[in-house]
Amino acid sequence: MKRVLLLATTTGYQIRSFGEAARAVGASLMFASDRCDQLDDPWADHAIPVRFSDDARTADGLLAALADKRPDGLIAVGDRPTVLLAQLSSALGLPGNPPEAAVRSRNKLEARAAFRRAGLPTPEFVAASLNDDAETLAAAAPYPAVLKPLALSGSRGVIRVNDPRDFVIAFNRVRTLMLASVDIRMERDVAHDALLIESFVPGVEFAIEGLLTQGVFEPLAIFDKPDPLDGPFFEETIYVTPSRQPATEQQRIVAAVADAARALGLHHGPIHAECRVNEDGVYVLEVAARPIGGLCSKSLRFVPPDGPTATVTLEEVLLRHALGEDVGGFRRETRASAVMMIPIPGRGVFRGVHGVEEASRVDGVDGIQITAKRDALLIPLPEGRSYLGFIFARAGDPVGAERAVRNAHAQLRFDVEREVPLAG
Repeated sequence: MKRVLLLATTTGYQIRSFGEAARAVGASLMFASDRCDQLDDPWADHAIPVRFSDDARTADGLLAALADKRPDGLIAVGDRPTVLLAQLSSALGLPGNPPEAAVRSRNKLEARAAFRRAGLPTPEFVAASLNDDAETLAAAAPYPAVLKPLALSGSRGVIRVNDPRDFVIAFNRVRTLMLASVDIRMERDVAHDALLIESFVPGVEFAIEGLLTQGVFEPLAIFDKPDPLDGPFFEETIYVTPSRQPATEQQRIVAAVADAARALGLHHGPIHAECRVNEDGVYVLEVAARPIGGLCSKSLRFVPPDGPTATVTLEEVLLRHALGEDVGGFRRETRASAVMMIPIPGRGVFRGVHGVEEASRVDGVDGIQITAKRDALLIPLPEGRSYLGFIFARAGDPVGAERAVRNAHAQLRFDVEREVPLAG
């Protein structure tokens, strides 16, 4: 039985889905997660404890732990494990990305520089230290501008500013976030001492899911993002696939992502990319060396080459690819799919949700999952990192799928107890 090692930061839906995929293809799934090595399997998932914040030493320890059970394939879920994955693939002689390419894909400044060297459309950009004077930086910023932490994901800390006053306020806000972030303190990476200042790129935004196979890029899906993402914050809400863009425009997007992956030096494995398209071209914002995150992967289903009536998950396609199988014959299902990442309306304590049954009965909706925990403190972007939950829908066309998630969301009423500042 072939073995696959999965590196992940969570034990959520995608981990369970990979486990189901492993059983479907007759493979054994091993799991490594960033957790305390002094606790004896606290979640009973038999995970190997690792430290994604110390890739080189962790790689050596993990290779020793795998000495008598060498994996046949490797997969990473989330941004933080991607560098360790690349180091392991190199050490084990398995297909993967060069470690330096994985590092570039995680660092927005290095990625921008690589894109510019390759002659790709790139906004004006400069790096700034957290210790720099905000007013001096504000005087030279290319307005409208966007401030971005170099190594955070999910739009955390990303703020658009339109003038020097906005800049100073946003710079101090991002600096506070970065100094307080648990993720940043754990990684102790030099990238976390700086942020990126770049010119705002107007246009329509898309997400692209795909696979690199020995340097050849194959798209799996292009997601339209129908809600405008113009700032001041950039909270994503709806993904819809297939794209409603003309075939020629989709080809331009795919070609741009392939060029951007090549510029970073990425070679083999899943790709999740984000881009903006305007009259000047396709601006690739990022190319992550990992699949789409968490529950959003539920929006993708694929038909195997032999064409059975049952579809398979994205995780099964990725697992087969990691094991060296040819997955070129897998195609996304013909029905349109949409997912809404339910936004947090404001900071406060979550007390509950009403209308889930009504929302579930909306035509086209095939799943609603509220992930926020009762009595938990909700924190919206740019400081926050999560959503209230997810709505999934399928329909005959993208318009119907998008309409279904919007209509379902309109049925939901969230009880959020807003925080009241203390007097004095």
